[in-house]
Amino acid sequence: MKHPPKVKTRRIARRLGLHFTFQFFAIWVSVLIAVFVSVFSLFYFTARGQLQSDIPAEVLSSLSMEAIINPDSVDLPATWKDQLQDMGYWLQILNEKGKVVYSANVPQDVPRQYSAVDLLRIDKTRQWGKYGVETLYEEFDGIHSLYLLGRLDQENKRLEQWFKQYADKGKLGAPDSFQALDTQLQQLDASLQILDPTGQVIQSTGIHQDNGKTYGALDLVANRLKPAASKIKYASFYDESTGYTWLLESPRTDAASPEQPLLRTIIIVAALVGIFILLLALGLAVWHGYRYGGPLLLFMRGFERMGRGEYEQVFTEKEQRRIFRKNGRMRSRYKLYREVIDGFSDMADRLAEARNERLRLERSREEWMAGISHDLRTPLSAVQGYGHLLESGQFEWSEQELLDMGTTIREKSSYMLELLQDFSLTFELQNHTPGQKLEPLELNEFVRRAVLRYVNDPIWSNVTFAFEESESSVRIMANPKWFQRLLDNLISNAVKHNGPGTNIEIRVGRKGEHAVVQVLDDGVGMNEETKERLFDRYYRGTSTDESVDGSGLGMSIARAVVTAHLGTIGVESQPGDGTSILLTFPAL
Repeated sequence: MKHPPKVKTRRIARRLGLHFTFQFFAIWVSVLIAVFVSVFSLFYFTARGQLQSDIPAEVLSSLSMEAIINPDSVDLPATWKDQLQDMGYWLQILNEKGKVVYSANVPQDVPRQYSAVDLLRIDKTRQWGKYGVETLYEEFDGIHSLYLLGRLDQENKRLEQWFKQYADKGKLGAPDSFQALDTQLQQLDASLQILDPTGQVIQSTGIHQDNGKTYGALDLVANRLKPAASKIKYASFYDESTGYTWLLESPRTDAASPEQPLLRTIIIVAALVGIFILLLALGLAVWHGYRYGGPLLLFMRGFERMGRGEYEQVFTEKEQRRIFRKNGRMRSRYKLYREVIDGFSDMADRLAEARNERLRLERSREEWMAGISHDLRTPLSAVQGYGHLLESGQFEWSEQELLDMGTTIREKSSYMLELLQDFSLTFELQNHTPGQKLEPLELNEFVRRAVLRYVNDPIWSNVTFAFEESESSVRIMANPKWFQRLLDNLISNAVKHNGPGTNIEIRVGRKGEHAVVQVLDDGVGMNEETKERLFDRYYRGTSTDESVDGSGLGMSIARAVVTAHLGTIGVESQPGDGTSILLTFPAL
């Protein structure tokens, strides 16, 4: 199969974006419409429940949701006027000057202009003349308005009149009073109950007589708050002098529960649009499933083959016939995935190369482990042999011989310790990079102390050390432990590979926005091959001879530490002209 060397990711990203953005947008709009319909349905049924109550405040709350208030006018659906009339209400909406800017069903004896005192009295007493009035103050977009919802409460007026006409010390006294009131109640298909302060019915007349009945604490309040769908409405009159309450139960003659036309229209339209979009999204989802499901299954089978390590043929001949026509052109169904299909072959080639490289590395690792085991065995054998000789007690040793033995044991032990430390450090760098624990570090002082450790160590007395610090403070983000190991590797490497009398200089400086550390020596230098492979692991090999490069991991570890600190490391050297190692790090 022919495939380009590089997949054009921008082209396929644009194509995929255009295809799936529309589907995502359709689904998003569907969800939005569903939420919109749900919210408005909630408002609608909540407001409908409020409208089904006798409480004027709830009627006002529902009405205000559909009123559009302007500075000198109000827009309200015309159906509200008829509904309010059926419920026995009149409505006025006032502006901030007390002038009526909207009215509906207002009687002649209700004014069209109110003063501040008038409105204060209405707000306090909830009355205007013979009308009960409920108020609602609203402020929106800087426009102040006041709703007045009034209604003539005939039942309360009638009940108050009966009390004045028939009551005797808060109760029905003479039998004539019972007879006359009962006649009127029968005509109205109503009933009257007289309650004492505890809520017990002490007298009753009309169509229902419940003498001895006792109302619970919340029964009367619940009766008043029953929705308009109830067949009975209640009116009450309280006599303060006796503590008795007259309760009138009469059949409800109000019109059916009012509707909210604006919200209902919005909900119907939104529901229809939502259903259409949902059906469209469902159709698109089915079409997308068919169009994209087949290619995805093809890719899954390709992934399964690659998972089994079958990189030589990602797609079978049958699958290639499904993808390509006889003239070699890709079928339209798969054109969207042209770069992906081509990329499969490229990925398979790369995976095959990675597999071969992994196998090569595994073989190299096994060979390296065998070499390491051998290198550890040699110094261990020497240490173990000297230990047996000293333990046996069969020989007498001179002071010089004991000194030589101790020197050999120390050298072999030091080599093995260095080798093990390098193993541990290599593992830690692979799993826990120094960049995980960085802190501000001042290089002048830190490097100066690192150099002093070598200057004051008698082991390095055959080498001359010099330190040149920066004129100004140089600070970087570093892990002190690993940065110390970096300097140790570079300095010890300069000492080991050069003879006695070598001059080693360490410099700290600043170059633009970078901190610079340079390690120079005037030793033997190195050739081009050595420079190119200086940072390769195990390039130097592992030898028990101290004159050679120890474990061979030092410079590889140095480069890993520098990389973890977001720095760079470079080397300049010529045979016989010494070596310069240059480190650069982002400066604070």
